[in-house]
Amino acid sequence: MTTTYRSPWMTEELDMLRQTARRFFEDEVAPHAERFRHQHHVDREVWEKAGELGLLCMSIPEEYGGMGASFAHEVVVMEEQARICDTTFGFIPGALNSPGFFHGTASHEQLLRWMPDIARGKKMIAVAITEPDAGTDVKALRTTARRDGDEYVLNGNKIFCTLGDQADLVLVAARTGEAGSGAKGLSLFMVEKDKCPGFKVAKIINKIGQNALNTAEIFLEDARVPAENLIGGVEGKGFFQLMDVFTRERLSIGIVGIACAERAIELTVEHAKNRKMLGQTLWDFQNTKFVLAECLTEARIGRVFIDNIVEDLVDGKPLQPNDAMMAKWWGSHKQCEIIDRCLQLFGGYGYCTEYPIAQLYMDARVAKIYGGSNETLKDVIARSM
Repeated sequence: MTTTYRSPWMTEELDMLRQTARRFFEDEVAPHAERFRHQHHVDREVWEKAGELGLLCMSIPEEYGGMGASFAHEVVVMEEQARICDTTFGFIPGALNSPGFFHGTASHEQLLRWMPDIARGKKMIAVAITEPDAGTDVKALRTTARRDGDEYVLNGNKIFCTLGDQADLVLVAARTGEAGSGAKGLSLFMVEKDKCPGFKVAKIINKIGQNALNTAEIFLEDARVPAENLIGGVEGKGFFQLMDVFTRERLSIGIVGIACAERAIELTVEHAKNRKMLGQTLWDFQNTKFVLAECLTEARIGRVFIDNIVEDLVDGKPLQPNDAMMAKWWGSHKQCEIIDRCLQLFGGYGYCTEYPIAQLYMDARVAKIYGGSNETLKDVIARSM
């Protein structure tokens, strides 16, 4: 692009990480992305390669097998994935947020037991929270966990579990309290799939976009897990544990939204300057310039907001839930809006899946839904006003 912008939190170390991440996505992911989408999962070898490169669990402390790096390191990888218009490698759900959920809720002993293999890419982890009748309203979930001696018996139905079929470990939210106990009755459990025959993947869900992320519906039928797999070791803390870690997930969705919008603009500027029509280029039309100027301005506003939050995190300041929610709804909204406007400038080519802009368009729509729908988040933001 003719205008350049460098995030103020970038360093030489992060520049080197950017080169490593770029090579990984260009060499290991991009050439196989279409196949990954058709088979509904990334090859396990690719996941292990990411672990070898240290791209998994970068901000997890070293004592648990992570890199002990800052959140800025994670942001760089998110941006590089957006640059190749990819969602086939499940960085946000599988390498960032699922380990983040686990790290933010588990005991020291539980982290030592499972996190090193997750960080090395030897085990994949998923999170199973959403239910058919309880989406954003986590307090209403019905999956139960009944104590039976040295085990808990889980029964229920989960949906939209990203990587649910491929993961070795699944963090499951279930109700240990009485029906109607709301937030106070929820707990989290680690299900080791190879040791739990009652954990059953019902189907892989076909989606509009993000098809390489195997999104599963799951049934828990008398699924027995050892009592020591109760995350944190105390019943009834699941809801409050989840609310803490949801915050970073929402920020991540906002970051990817802005990065994808920026990439869409870059692709469209390149296309417009080369596309010949009516004796001139598409770029020569005033409307093209106006549309892209507006898109760039709106993306830059989002970028500066995101950078402000990332700088605070790098400086050790806590992530404010409202900031994360605002970043999520603004970033995802502008992601969808800007990509749509850019696709329009591609004309019919924008509707062809061989063009990256089409993949950006298909993958973007869910961003306004997952991580808490934008409508719900705006309602929560308004309560603090």
